[in-house]
Amino acid sequence: MYDYLRAPQAIYEKSFATIRQEVDFSGMSDPMRSIATRIIHACGMPEILNELSFDDKVAEAAVAALRGGAPILSDCEMVTHGIIKRFLPKNNSVICTLNQPDVPTRAAEMHTTRSAAAIELWREHLEGSVAVFGNAPTALFHLLEIMEKGAPKPAAILGFPVGFVGAAESKTALAESTLNIPFVTLLGRKGGSAMAAAAVNAIARLAGEGT
Repeated sequence: MYDYLRAPQAIYEKSFATIRQEVDFSGMSDPMRSIATRIIHACGMPEILNELSFDDKVAEAAVAALRGGAPILSDCEMVTHGIIKRFLPKNNSVICTLNQPDVPTRAAEMHTTRSAAAIELWREHLEGSVAVFGNAPTALFHLLEIMEKGAPKPAAILGFPVGFVGAAESKTALAESTLNIPFVTLLGRKGGSAMAAAAVNAIARLAGEGT
C-alpha cells in the first residue's frame, strides 16, 4: 500500500492551504483572489500568478452576467465538460458551436480554422454573455475582430488559449484591446481547458453566494 492522503475533504483543504502558503495575493480583490486560486489549483503552478492579466472589473461583470441568466460561450467541448453545472446560479446555458454541421464549410469559405469559424455562430448569443477560451488562439482573435467591426460584446472574456502558435499573441491582443470588455487571461503560451473551466467555476461559485 502506498502512503497517501485519501480523504477528499482533507485533500481539498490541504491543496488550498498550500496555495495560500506559496502565493502572495497582495493587492488583489477577494473575488479576483478566488478566481486566481482556482486557476492555480487547476494547473498546480503557483508561479503563474505573475502571468495573470486582468481587468479589475472582470469578477463583478462576470458574476452579474451569470446572476442575470447570461449564457456561457465556449470555444471547445473540453471547457464545457469542465464546468460544474450545479454551481451555475441560473442554470445558465453553456454553448459550444464548434461541432455544428456547417462549421467546416464556413471554415473553408473563411480560410480559417473551425474554431474561428464557429465564433460566427456566437453572434446571436454574444450580448452580455461570458465568453470563454480554453483552446484556440484563432477563436479569440476572431472574436476580437468581429467585435471591432461592431458585433455585440460579451459581459466578460476569460481567455486561456494554449500552445506555441498564436496563443501568446491572442492573449496579448485581448489584454491590450481598446474594446473595454472586462477580461482575465494568462499571458504567454500556457493555458488550456482546465484553467478556463476553473475560472468559470470560481465565478459561478461567487455568483451563487447570497442568492
